[in-house]
Amino acid sequence: MQKRPKKKSSKMRGRRAMGYGFSAGHRASGQRGGKGRAGTKKHHYVKTILEDPDYFGKHGFKRPQKIIEEPTAVNVGDLDAAADRLAERGLAVKSGKKYTIDITKLGFDKILGSGKVTKKLDLTGVKAITDRAREKITEKGGTVDLPAE
Repeated sequence: MQKRPKKKSSKMRGRRAMGYGFSAGHRASGQRGGKGRAGTKKHHYVKTILEDPDYFGKHGFKRPQKIIEEPTAVNVGDLDAAADRLAERGLAVKSGKKYTIDITKLGFDKILGSGKVTKKLDLTGVKAITDRAREKITEKGGTVDLPAE
């Protein structure tokens, strides 16, 4: 029996890309610019910035939380409503129709202007106060004692 001659290979045999021309063509991921995160700091830089800005690491500064001091605030209406109870407990002094309240003893730093004021309030130890709260207190004949700045 005669042996058949070996057939020529049908595979693409060419320079570089084996029949796909001179470009990188069909060689792995050359046509796409690489696999995975290849080129994220070179030829795919803009795409990386738009789609994954956290890729480049940490940004900015985070202030330590123990340094941050949030001022504790109270509305002037709440002080007005609680003035009688504060006087009974000894946290405020009532003389006639006037209530003298030390805000620092209550643990507050700032007074806000929400609520109605119906009593004369003399507030001491105030670190900060809004304009509206000051207006409401002075309209009823009260005073606000702010430390000298």
